[in-house]
Amino acid sequence: MSFSRHTIRIAAFQTLFALINNPSADKGALYAEVLKLGSKETAPQYLDELVSGVQEHQADLDAIISNYLTNNWTIDRLARPNLVILRIALYELQYEKELPAPIVINEALELAKSFSDDKSRRFINGVLGHYEKEHAN
Repeated sequence: MSFSRHTIRIAAFQTLFALINNPSADKGALYAEVLKLGSKETAPQYLDELVSGVQEHQADLDAIISNYLTNNWTIDRLARPNLVILRIALYELQYEKELPAPIVINEALELAKSFSDDKSRRFINGVLGHYEKEHAN
């Protein structure tokens, strides 16, 4: 079965969110659960690249996010869904250079529509918009 990038990002969000609460969870089992894979089906390679990439670069991604926080806000104060969405989007912007920034940002906003609220969606848009402006080629 093939999955769209949008579906893969949703699965990455769900997996990374679950791993915040249970860091020792088996990623393969989480992939199978969130994608409803049959016993002989495998998760798309990009899902594992995205989840593993976010985990591997989490400290760097969190440092980037921290640069855009104001008024004594810290990473720890961010709602977990917003943090996961920002990590995914910033990972793609930072390390998946072939992906156009407007698409990555739009996908993050779609995740925010599904897993967060309107105020958070505007916050995510602001962070990613500022990042993209500063890093535009």
